[in-house]
Amino acid sequence: MQRDKTIKRKLFNYTWPIFIESVLLSFLGSMDVFMLGKFSDNAVAAVGVSNQIIWMFSLMFGIITSGTSILTAQYIGANKKNKSSNNDNIIRLCGVSICFNTLIGIFCSGLVVVGSTVMLKMLNTSEEILGIGKEYLVIVGGFIFTQSILQTFTAILRPHGYTKVCMYVTLIMNITNVICNYIFIFGKFGVPELGAVGAAIGTSTSRIIGMIILGIVLYVKILRGNSLKCIKVSPEDDLKNILAIGIPAAGEQISYNLSQLVITSFINMISINAMATKSYAMNLISFAYIFSTSLGQGTSILVGQLVGEDKNDEALNIGINSIKKSILVSVLISGVFALFGSRLMSLFSNNAVIIEMGALVLIIDVFLEPGRSINLVGINSLRAAGDVKFPVYIGIISMWIFGVGLAYILGIQFKLGLIGMWIAFAIDEWFRGILVYNRWKKRRWQGKAFTNEVEADAC
Repeated sequence: MQRDKTIKRKLFNYTWPIFIESVLLSFLGSMDVFMLGKFSDNAVAAVGVSNQIIWMFSLMFGIITSGTSILTAQYIGANKKNKSSNNDNIIRLCGVSICFNTLIGIFCSGLVVVGSTVMLKMLNTSEEILGIGKEYLVIVGGFIFTQSILQTFTAILRPHGYTKVCMYVTLIMNITNVICNYIFIFGKFGVPELGAVGAAIGTSTSRIIGMIILGIVLYVKILRGNSLKCIKVSPEDDLKNILAIGIPAAGEQISYNLSQLVITSFINMISINAMATKSYAMNLISFAYIFSTSLGQGTSILVGQLVGEDKNDEALNIGINSIKKSILVSVLISGVFALFGSRLMSLFSNNAVIIEMGALVLIIDVFLEPGRSINLVGINSLRAAGDVKFPVYIGIISMWIFGVGLAYILGIQFKLGLIGMWIAFAIDEWFRGILVYNRWKKRRWQGKAFTNEVEADAC
């Protein structure tokens, strides 16, 4: 009983700072949309399309960060089991993940800057918003390498328990972004009115500041004078281990975002109003599943540590309990959004078509969120336990059959527009959610922890 209370308290201590951080990150994106909405609906639509591309590249960084986070948590648990204070493996992981994600980030920055126009046209972006989208994409994409480094620092710090630090840094980023947006979007204090370009400047500046602060914290709290050791070690084995976990773990997210890019092109085929509605609605809906996202991340840290300690029963129970809690909270929040849908949408836009369409989307989303909650918590738990391939397999099948294929049939062929697409999204989430929950409950993830392989090799 005392052990259960300790585990639940530990989960709470991991989760609440991640939750606050996630809320702040949602505000970070929402403030761009909210403030641009006062400037121009076209600017919002352009930024919405551009962010689909940015998010796609951000998920590529997850190949390294997912592997780093899972391995770090499992090593921390294994050290507890073996009563070892040797953290050489963790120090090496820091060096390898930071170096390689920095290189990937720089490459992606160059690719976005050079290919921005082509990428936007591939998404059927209207000529009316193409120029705005390109300006935004070149600036934010040009500095996307800062996001790759920022994500890596966070992936290392969180499993060590520094979730509060990440939360405070995100708060600083939020404040920076709002101030920069106010100055550059609307042209204050003698600065010209820049619109979407101003939002891009605010986003990039806040990420640079966050990267610098977290880098200092990582050096002081984790490396503890071992930075040269990180650089000198041979990275081959560590990189192989990171990729063995990171590629499948990131594969599901990459598949999801690729499907979203295709869906964005479908929505662009409908109308600019539909694209703007999706941008506004998603900024609201992100708050409905933000608890599930945070609980999923907190649970993954704890599951990784418990699996590393060979405490699989405790890992199983904490995963199931987290799924139940996430479903309850997400339904309550999405229900409130559906109840006040028109009023909430009117905060973003005065366009009656957008408000009506967005209100209907928020109603359908109430039925979508339970499935999404299972996926956000369940998939994170499976990954943390080392079962990283299964989510990719079901993700590819479900997303492309239901999330893309059915969305096209309902939205375009049956002319149900954005509403039909949202129904397809709900079916996709529920199909995957049922499979993920059964996988977790039946313990198909047991014996897949990376630390088991390390111990076997050591024997």
